Amino acid sequence: MKQIVKKLISLIITLLLVSLLAFLAFQIIPGDPTTKLLGTNATPEKAAELRSELGLDRPVLVRYLEWLGGFVRGEFGTSYTYRRDVGELLADKLPVTALLTVMSFILTVIISIPLGIWTGRTRSKAADHISVILDQILMAVPPFFFGMLACYFFGIVLKWFTPGAYVALSESVPGCLGYLVLPALSLALPRIAMTVRMLRSSIQTELTQDYVYTARSRGLSEWGVLRRHILRNAMIPVVTFLAVSAAEIMTGTIIIEQVFTIPGLGRLLISSIGNRDFPVVQAIVVILATWIIIVYYIADLLNHWMDPRLRTD
Repeated sequence: MKQIVKKLISLIITLLLVSLLAFLAFQIIPGDPTTKLLGTNATPEKAAELRSELGLDRPVLVRYLEWLGGFVRGEFGTSYTYRRDVGELLADKLPVTALLTVMSFILTVIISIPLGIWTGRTRSKAADHISVILDQILMAVPPFFFGMLACYFFGIVLKWFTPGAYVALSESVPGCLGYLVLPALSLALPRIAMTVRMLRSSIQTELTQDYVYTARSRGLSEWGVLRRHILRNAMIPVVTFLAVSAAEIMTGTIIIEQVFTIPGLGRLLISSIGNRDFPVVQAIVVILATWIIIVYYIADLLNHWMDPRLRTD
């Protein structure tokens, strides 16, 4: 329990530091929101008036503390560009990104675990070499490139879908899910390769342990040994890695949403950076950072729960 409390305190401190860095970073990068908003009508007098209206003329520390207090209460400020509450904008975009993340994670699990078990048990050197080569290729190619290939092959060549013609969840649930399959798979492929490689290596390591020979000598079948003994130990690092992958997948949606023209947090983030819409950008960055830190925290707890050696330590 003491270890959990320490990690929780560390998590809170990390979140505070991330929020501070995110806020300060967007105060020093080139570009003035007032100039962007005023456009050709920008004059020093109008810019000063707008800065005062937006509260940008106050000290940075005061603005940060006010923003942090509002963020804790769920009040993210007002968008400079859309003149809407940032929370409303996020509520519109977050479900799409969350759904894409969940779909990609599910595809990662249901594809990588059976493949990892099969390649880990196989005695064929040819199958092992092919698996290694495919793993290397899939891990080396970034998800956005898979997405571009998918748009070209399935969209332009086969015409199975229309790239950019996103179907909103409110319009058609099957249509939305069908459109998100390829983006989710593009995000999942590198993580599938890494999970398969990790699980294969872990199973092959466990197969050489003495307890496996002991279990076989007691008359257990190969499947019984695998299910009751090998997988229990081999899955420890894999479960932790999958938990971490959930965080990485969500951050990966920022780019993949651009490729498939999906109106999620990623597209909102990119457009807001270009518009110098700092309240929106800060909120999205802190939300993504919070998600990553919490998932890593859960992964660490899972690791301690599954591995008795860590609990003993």
